[in-house]
Amino acid sequence: MFQPVSLFVGLRYAKAAKGNAFISFISFFSIAGIALGLMSLITVSSVMNGFEQSLKSAMLDLIPHVQLKADNAENAQIEQVLSRLNTHAMVERAQPYITSDVILQTNQELMGVRLQGLFSGYNNAVSKHIELGKLQTLDKKKYQLVLSRYLANKLGIGVGDKVRVILPEVTSYTPLGRVPMQRLFTVAALYNSKSEADMHLAFSDGKSLRRLMRRADNSDLDISITLKDAFALVPFYASVTDLLSRYEKDDWQTQQGALFAAVAMEKRVMSMLLGLIVIVAVFNILSALSMMVREKQGEVAILQTLGFTPNMIGRVFMVQGLYNGLVGTVIGLILGLIVASNINEVLDILGLSLLGGAKLPVLFSPIGLISMATASIAMSFIATLYPAKKAANVLPAEVLRYE
Repeated sequence: MFQPVSLFVGLRYAKAAKGNAFISFISFFSIAGIALGLMSLITVSSVMNGFEQSLKSAMLDLIPHVQLKADNAENAQIEQVLSRLNTHAMVERAQPYITSDVILQTNQELMGVRLQGLFSGYNNAVSKHIELGKLQTLDKKKYQLVLSRYLANKLGIGVGDKVRVILPEVTSYTPLGRVPMQRLFTVAALYNSKSEADMHLAFSDGKSLRRLMRRADNSDLDISITLKDAFALVPFYASVTDLLSRYEKDDWQTQQGALFAAVAMEKRVMSMLLGLIVIVAVFNILSALSMMVREKQGEVAILQTLGFTPNMIGRVFMVQGLYNGLVGTVIGLILGLIVASNINEVLDILGLSLLGGAKLPVLFSPIGLISMATASIAMSFIATLYPAKKAANVLPAEVLRYE
């Protein structure tokens, strides 16, 4: 704890307008550097958090968090398992699941996608992202298809158009030999989740897809599980060990884990690079205090003759350095919150609007903000230790000998 007199003198030194102009400039530059570095760090981190959250809410909502695969599972058994999972505290929804890798063919394009079957009576996440058409058409008519706007543009089709769905894994005998199963589907609706899922994910009604895959009505259905927290896979697995012994499991980390790992790595690297700005500014605090110790040796000696102990002298300079770090941190926090909250407006003013009029998502992390502010103040404190020690070691007799 600082002594009141050390705090008083340290703040007087920190707020003094007069003195060496070069030292004052470096002190100002250190405060500005910390503020700008922290502002940049908060802005980038908030945008990256928002981007990661949008991926979680959009992309992970469309694919199963956990997929249980069972060969020759009876429909009655599946209903029992679904009933149990839907009452599980960690499960948001569980439903029958069927999927296959297919090829979509039109007169203009040929594309490979993952086709998921949707079953009536269950809540489907894609309904939140429908832009054109009606999802209910899948329940009323056979062989209906829901495509993303991205896929529809690539294939050159729209709602009501026909597209040929080819299943390479399922074949049938014809006079020309064995050929893949295929069927014309009608585009019933278009969705737009604004995530990577739009590039490779399509939907149809489960019965039509099951018929196309030549599966019986009561066999070979998987189970799709959506968790309340997609990152709570380990505790969920621990709570359903008996199911895992009967089913083969797959999860989103196996399918899409590399993408989220890349986003997390990019966020860490960007934070580290922007953190270097703060570190450089902190070194300016060290430089300014070191020069001030040399310039103020006479005043330090006088304070010692008035009864200041070496520890009190050291605290005076620690207070001055911490003052600069604290002011820079507070300014950086305020500017960071303002800029991050209005980042899309700032980009519009600068004429840097994103492609297609997209907006940058922003998500503030209270823990992250506290951690960044604490690290900034802590580094400022560490930068004061060496100058404070040099000031505490000043010998009054040597300094005042020729005064």
